[in-house]
Amino acid sequence: MANVYEYYKVDGDNIERTHLFCPRCGVGVFLAEHKDRLSCGKCGYTEFKK
Repeated sequence: MANVYEYYKVDGDNIERTHLFCPRCGVGVFLAEHKDRLSCGKCGYTEFKK
């Protein structure tokens, strides 16, 4: 399981998300990044990279 610190980038006073949220599940559920796709482990939503 990935560490939650890998999903955010802190630069001074700014915090930036490095992964996208699942559009079906909403805020708090991140999409896993694979070589050719993004996928949600909770609902199974898949988005293919171009």
